[in-house]
Amino acid sequence: MAESPRQSTGLAGLDDLLGGGLVPGCLAVVVGATGIGKTQLGVQYADAGRRQEGRRGVVLDMNARGDSQNHQAYARRIAGWLLQPADEDRLAEADDFFSPPRAPGEYLHIFRYQGQRVTRDDVDFQQWQTWQAELNARLRSGIGFLYGNLVRGLRRVVVDGIEPVQQSGQSIQLTLFEYVYHQILRKDPAWVARDLFREHYRQQAEAVARHLYDPAQVGCLLLYTAQEVMLEDMISRPLDQGDLLSVANTVVYMGKIREGRSIQRALYVAKHRGSACGERIVPFSIDDAGLRLD
Repeated sequence: MAESPRQSTGLAGLDDLLGGGLVPGCLAVVVGATGIGKTQLGVQYADAGRRQEGRRGVVLDMNARGDSQNHQAYARRIAGWLLQPADEDRLAEADDFFSPPRAPGEYLHIFRYQGQRVTRDDVDFQQWQTWQAELNARLRSGIGFLYGNLVRGLRRVVVDGIEPVQQSGQSIQLTLFEYVYHQILRKDPAWVARDLFREHYRQQAEAVARHLYDPAQVGCLLLYTAQEVMLEDMISRPLDQGDLLSVANTVVYMGKIREGRSIQRALYVAKHRGSACGERIVPFSIDDAGLRLD
């Protein structure tokens, strides 16, 4: 079977660093401090799908605090894109799921805003149980959002809002992401449909068979907030075995560097399996059109 074409990041200079772009069917992670430009890059990657695959990607926002990631504002300013929020009340409904009027939207904020971190160390036992109940209640909406888009031709997913933790098991966000990645994006579509429709699957089986897709053609870009701000500190961190970064196909660090008496933004490709990966640290800037490599 021929390999799927590389997916453009929407940034030609970054595509060059990546040997042509990101590899579909694999996980790519962008790591950087709050405000460094991760969300803008995610919007550019999602928008590039319009030119390359005929439709834009979607954004799954896992932010758990009240500070907005401004996805709608960035999409409108960078790409003239009116990012459509999902109709959450209908995402898991089986009736007319595959009909054209039932388009599931392009943006879903998976958690209700709680104004607090989603880690085991930051909440008491009762709050932790509440978060887990929230996760279980919202999971089916997430399946409906992604599956509904995948059967309509989606090939790019941006996951944003992941906060840093000392151990991945402390974070409900990372637990949810692991499910999304392995049990939705990389799973056989018929089995994803079974998880979504449950007792209604038999009524939907013929429609499911008509709407199969290849998970190996779907790209996933995870935007992960780092505790470090300086790029040199990120580069020096080990890609620990079993850590999210160790299993990713591609890891890009975004941070700040010192240039004389000034501080500027720069990025570094820490890992990119399948392509020669140089050691360049590349400055970039941000304007109304998004990221630009200097």
